[in-house]
This record gives sequence, structure tokens and C-alpha cells, in this order.
Amino acid sequence: MNDFQKRYGPWAVVAGASDGTGAAFAEQLAARGVNVVLVARRRALLEDLAARLPTEARVVVLDLATPDAGAVLAAATEDLDVGLVVYNAGADPHSLPFLDQPLADLRSLVARNCATVVDTCHHFGKRLVARGRGGVVLVSSAAAWVGAGYIAAYGATKSFDLILAEALWAEWRPHGVDVLALVLGATDTPSLRAMLAKRGGTFPDIAKAEDVVREGLDHLADGPTWSIGMPDPRGPSPLATLPRRQASELLTEQASAAHRAADRA
Repeated sequence: MNDFQKRYGPWAVVAGASDGTGAAFAEQLAARGVNVVLVARRRALLEDLAARLPTEARVVVLDLATPDAGAVLAAATEDLDVGLVVYNAGADPHSLPFLDQPLADLRSLVARNCATVVDTCHHFGKRLVARGRGGVVLVSSAAAWVGAGYIAAYGATKSFDLILAEALWAEWRPHGVDVLALVLGATDTPSLRAMLAKRGGTFPDIAKAEDVVREGLDHLADGPTWSIGMPDPRGPSPLATLPRRQASELLTEQASAAHRAADRA
């Protein structure tokens, strides 16, 4: 048994595991010898992924936006010794002005990225603190650094995850539990490709999912925050030198320009 297995095994839960960074987390955890619980809505993708993994895998088909998602996940893993939880769900499929998005979609995003995150952390946090080792990774986004138009609700939920992870790191670190807010920039995933195909636009320096996941797992114990692609991954926001108003205006203008270009295409 390797050191990673000893600290974070024998089982890990990956929420949002069907594709993209979630699938990459599952693959790399299995490569490190950890059994994986695969959680998402699309059974076929989860079962295909489970069949490829070299370790044991359990498929839990679940919509993480439902009110009882946390309780369902807890029941589905009650018999397992879970040492690591990776919450990776909650991409923004729209990138549209706030009022152009259906209210039901916004509420679903908040439920998936906030309410179920709280339920999941509360349940598994108790188990991890009691066993005195393990970890939690909450995947956040550069959208969390400052409020910006076109990603208003998404950025707010990812900011919630960032702050929650940092706070839990402070509380659980003395008990042997590592908590990491993994802040991603533009990453090559099916969700992002679908949004770009729908809205237009490109990202010239897009990161590969397997690379950001590897970096996140390698630095799981280096919390509370690890920002992919930054000169100092543990340092402040790259916008920290700007007044918040100016930072918000800057990011909103970038998003607006991309939106206008997509409308002209």
C-alpha cells in the first residue's frame, strides 16, 4: 500500500464523475490504488468508466441538485471506508446574462454547487475527522475571485465553495483531514466544448483535464487553496491588486465581448 492509499483510501467519492475533470479524477485515483464511487446522472457513462478502472468502483446514479441528494449519497456509501471526497459537479452550461437564464436552471445550479456541497461535507467530514485522516477537494473556478456579468450565479456558487473549503481546512487540519479548494481556469472538458459550440469563442491556453487533476492530487495537502496556472498557486487572486469594482468591470467586459462575438457569428 502506497502513502496516498494509506492517507486517502481505501475508497474515494467523486461527485460529477461522468466525464471531463470528474472522470480524470476517478482514473487518476484508481491509478494510485484507490477504489472509487462514481456519482453523476448518466448511468451509461459511469458504467463505462467503472469498467475501465483498475480498482473497484461503485456507480451511484444521482442528480446532485435534488433536495435529498446528500442523504442518498450518504446511504449509498454507508458500508464503505471513504477517505477522500472530490466534489467536481456544477459547470455553467449557459454563460448568459442573469435574466436570460431560466430561474429553474439558476436554482438547480445553486442547489448542486452549494446545498448538496454542504450536506456532503457535513456527512463525510464527520467520518473523516473521526478516523483522523483523509481529504476533501472542492473544485472551484477562477470565476470565484470576483463577481462578473454572464456568470453571475455560477461565480457566486464557486465563491461559496472556495470559502467553505478554506474554512473547513482551518477547522479540520488539526484532526488530520486535508481540505483543498482547487481553483481551475479554462479547462478542456465536454461541458466547456459544448458551451463554446453553442455560444462561440475560443480559449487559446486551455488546460488539459488530466493535467489539472494530477496537479490537484499532488498538492492535496497544500491547502487551503491551490490555483491552477498561477505563478504562485497558493497566493492571492490574480486580480487582488485591482479595486473590486475595476476587477468586476474588467471580467464583465471580457465576457460581454465574447457574448457579442458569438451573437455575430
